[in-house]
Amino acid sequence: MRSRFEPDRQLTARMAVTMFLLGLVYVAFIAALIVLLKSVVLVVVIAAALLGAQFWYSDRIALYAMHGRLVTPEEQPRLHGVVDRLCAAADMPKPRVAVSDMDLPNAFATGRNADNAVVCVTTGLLRRLETEELEGVLAHELSHVAHRDVAVITIASFLGVIAGLVVRFAFYSQVLGGRGQRDQNTAVVFMAVMAVSALVYAVSFLLIRALSRYRELAADRAAAMLTAKPSALASALTKVSGDIARIPTRDLRTAQAFNAFFFTPALGPGTTVAHLLSTHPSLERRLEALEEIAAELGGPGSQTGEEP
Repeated sequence: MRSRFEPDRQLTARMAVTMFLLGLVYVAFIAALIVLLKSVVLVVVIAAALLGAQFWYSDRIALYAMHGRLVTPEEQPRLHGVVDRLCAAADMPKPRVAVSDMDLPNAFATGRNADNAVVCVTTGLLRRLETEELEGVLAHELSHVAHRDVAVITIASFLGVIAGLVVRFAFYSQVLGGRGQRDQNTAVVFMAVMAVSALVYAVSFLLIRALSRYRELAADRAAAMLTAKPSALASALTKVSGDIARIPTRDLRTAQAFNAFFFTPALGPGTTVAHLLSTHPSLERRLEALEEIAAELGGPGSQTGEEP
């Protein structure tokens, strides 16, 4: 599927390298678990089942976790109208449209391909943004679908998920197993599984962050070029980032697992370390890039969002 979204060869190359490196780590991880747990069938079946669920049902999992529901044009005419216009401009299939009843202002796209994609926005975002700003946000999300990086980030995040699950499973099975069942060999295997899983999680974490930060800049650029209104997207970024900082911390924590998919990360103020390891570039970096695009496009319409 080809769309009118501006192609990004650097993004394609980065996705290929990330998937190759994660594939090597994944094979090594499965091999290590087989050696440590001495059960080829168990490890392969669990890994395959989790990967299949992550790939085929990522859209349903994300919508369920974010309390999202699919909406019709009659229910959300403004939202559907913006998506319709953008899909026509981009010459791409229209994804399903969903709304999450959350005050957290954000949006995300998920799904394994363009034909199975879902674009979801929160009620908090719809309430805060003007139509042109909403158009910029949705163009950003649709570019993720067109560039296929939604599927890549979904698969890439799977390795970290399974590594985390293995750590939890090993920990709780050891705790619940009772001291009488613990011998020296079991303790050694337990520590080895924990160490390998922690290492795999750390490697996948860093690789995904590096890819995610670039893909957000690529989506900003593609959205700005499609709409020719980088200032509208910059305004949406500024509004959303400022309002997220005022959302209660407890509400942010429930959404942080999906930061890699969000328009802007669910991070509160005073989280310097979190920003350094964020899935997104800083607000300043994104606004600077949009200013460069506005200068590249030239003309009053690109600067103000008005028609020349």
